[in-house]
Amino acid sequence: MPWEALRRELRSPGGLRVAGVLSGTSADGIDVGLVRLRRGPAGWEPPVLDGFDTVPFERDLGERLHALLQGEGADLGLRGVALLHRDLGLAFGAAVRDVAQAASWVPSLVASHGQTVWHHDGVEPTGPATLQLGDPSRIATVAGCPVVADFRAADLAAGGEGAPVSAYADPIVFVSQPRPLCVLNLGGIANLTWLGAGPGAPGDALAFDTGPAGALLDGLARLRLGQPLDRDGRTASEGAVQELVVDRLLEHPFIGTAPPCSTGRDAFGPAWLAALDRDLSQVPTADLLASAVEAVARHVQGGLERLPEPPREVLVAGGGVHHPGLMAALGRAAGVPVRSSGELGVDPDAREALVFAVLGARAIAGEGVTRPEVTGATPGRVLGTLTPGPAGA
Repeated sequence: MPWEALRRELRSPGGLRVAGVLSGTSADGIDVGLVRLRRGPAGWEPPVLDGFDTVPFERDLGERLHALLQGEGADLGLRGVALLHRDLGLAFGAAVRDVAQAASWVPSLVASHGQTVWHHDGVEPTGPATLQLGDPSRIATVAGCPVVADFRAADLAAGGEGAPVSAYADPIVFVSQPRPLCVLNLGGIANLTWLGAGPGAPGDALAFDTGPAGALLDGLARLRLGQPLDRDGRTASEGAVQELVVDRLLEHPFIGTAPPCSTGRDAFGPAWLAALDRDLSQVPTADLLASAVEAVARHVQGGLERLPEPPREVLVAGGGVHHPGLMAALGRAAGVPVRSSGELGVDPDAREALVFAVLGARAIAGEGVTRPEVTGATPGRVLGTLTPGPAGA
């Protein structure tokens, strides 16, 4: 097994080369971050991002994946899900290989989050569960190196929500930033990571989902505009916020849930969006999208109000950072400065790839990271399962 060699590389002057790979809630492509990580005598050093790219899905694979995520893939059956698991693994491995080759960069490890196809909404009567597809053995074979994957499973097994696991990596991703600090990810779901003033002290890190972001904004754009998103928030910028519409958009029982809490597109997916569209059919599209932007800002504001103290600032990452209207609404709602994480050197599009690269490195180091104040999990579990690479890798 190569794990001890990887630990030595993690402590070496050049650090460990980890490719963080994932496809987010929107499933619009495969994110690959080429990251160097080093654990020196004084602890973790800031990660170095040597390259980042988003690789689009091949058409057939993308169509099968979106059919499943939109609730139209019921006829896939077990065979179809197994083939999707295989093909996503092959695609993730190829994406890592191609992005690394283009950068003349050789990964020693892949850290794969995979593609979430189901995540509990906090009210599953039998208990929380989650499912990420993307066969790590296929990734290892194609990428040519070992893989750490399936990060959420150990957190769930330890009694946690299984998400957002970003708070187990953000103290390293943002190790150089002044605290207290809040990191807001605006993907399909909005989630907050709180980093308190005392690293390592109880209560210094919290993380929780606040509600839908892209799942709402992009979902309405698909229904009303026939487009995958309202690019740059152009249509929303032409509308007026209607308070009654904002109230309707915030009615979902998850919004306002006390942390630790997590949710997914199963709660905020096609059925929920279709019901909204029916109820609000008389609302002009521009007003609906403007009100949706305000609704996202409001539930994020509610999350900020649950933090132990106001952060110095809110750093925003994820696709929502490119929506000017949403960033402006957040700036009005937050009560503290709001800016892109890119202004402090963390590419907002690459932040999640960085997160999973860090989690992969922490797994190799054997670090137990789970904490009850983050996801509700009992403390000290190592996240991720280890898959060796091909012989000789």
